Amino acid sequence: MEIEYQYHFKLPRNLVLKYIKNEKVLHNALPGCRSFSMVSNGIYKAEIETHIGPIQDLFTLEIRLNEEQAPRLLRLHIKGNGNMGQLNGYCLLMLKENQGSTMLSCKANGQVTGALGLAGKRVLDSGANKGLENFFQNLEKEIKRRIYELKRRNR
Repeated sequence: MEIEYQYHFKLPRNLVLKYIKNEKVLHNALPGCRSFSMVSNGIYKAEIETHIGPIQDLFTLEIRLNEEQAPRLLRLHIKGNGNMGQLNGYCLLMLKENQGSTMLSCKANGQVTGALGLAGKRVLDSGANKGLENFFQNLEKEIKRRIYELKRRNR
């Protein structure tokens, strides 16, 4: 399964980069997220309830973040287990700043096994793209909310 997705943040890259690693922001931004925590530096654990077409499942994920090329490139390795199957994949997040806003390009490659893997490429691709769209929209809203709260406290 291969996915490419782009999202335009109306925020500078340094803010997107800062908050895309914040566990509270990620917990609030991930659709269906029941729990999200940092296990150690760059390693996160999450429980996410998924709804892809007629399929519903609860996945336990391990997300490893590699920042060796930050602020322009982040690498993620994601492994997950659910009742309906397993997920193992890699994701590149490329962040390009342009006049105070950020263009994020996401390229992901993963394998889905078990009953979930039998769902069909079209259903999985559609669900993944919708999930990414919701995540990045929620992420931008959450970042703006955090910035607003900080400004309000510092008045």
